Amino acid sequence: MATANNIETNNWKDYELLDSGENMKLERYGSVVVARPETQAIWKKQKPELWDKADAVFSWSENKGAWSTRAGWSESWPVSWEGVTASAELTSFKHVGIFPEQAPNWRWAGERIAALKANGTESPSVLNLFGYTGIASVAAAKAGAKPTHVDSSKQSVAWARENASASGLPEDAIRWLVDDALAFAKREVRRGSKYDGIILDPPAFGRGAKGEVWHIEENLPELMEALKDLLSDAPGSFFLINGYAAGYTPQSFLQLVESHFGPQATGEYGELRIPESGSDRAVSAGIYVRFAR
Repeated sequence: MATANNIETNNWKDYELLDSGENMKLERYGSVVVARPETQAIWKKQKPELWDKADAVFSWSENKGAWSTRAGWSESWPVSWEGVTASAELTSFKHVGIFPEQAPNWRWAGERIAALKANGTESPSVLNLFGYTGIASVAAAKAGAKPTHVDSSKQSVAWARENASASGLPEDAIRWLVDDALAFAKREVRRGSKYDGIILDPPAFGRGAKGEVWHIEENLPELMEALKDLLSDAPGSFFLINGYAAGYTPQSFLQLVESHFGPQATGEYGELRIPESGSDRAVSAGIYVRFAR
């Protein structure tokens, strides 16, 4: 039976949730403070005096979002996490290319990779689907894996490659693919491919590299069926799925995973939370299910 466990991002020198409330969150990434919309934060702000210190603020107007920044703004800046260096940037979708709630999962995957290596798998193969800016791929490579990074956006893959380079990885440390996640997974099944670890963070809606349309409610079960065949049966192989803004509960994701992987999927599931600095409050930033054989 899987264990319910809500996990939090803690003790990260280059990240801090300074305050939240009134549908906003105030965060520090490295030396830069940003204020962004947060639908979960329906409570009052606790530290209103901090908000004027934001270097960049994202706001909506007439269904369009835009950033306002201080004079002399730099378009990107470095943020570090346990040997990984990533470039943060202000995107039109309010993101900065770094998802701090994922830090416990990056660490967990690194521990699974270390365990596989200790048991004789020299370079564990890890598949990262919907890889976006690639921090999970970079962290896996730093842990000693050989990741395959798949994303349908050329721009995202280019960003991920920059993060890998900034983290000191050689060009061939990660296999980079601009491709549709579902189409790629199906081809890999036909090829008889196997992976020691699988990581995915599927969006609610998206488009593939050739215009394929992704609807999570229609396509995720189909993808899971392919991933069931791609995950190695070897002891220590691992699986991790994250969810954000898809409207599902952790229990829903757990039952999806169990229905495809069976009783072997006895790991953990729950919320990903970001605790607020100096407070007992936290922002719920997603859901996850993970297990290792």
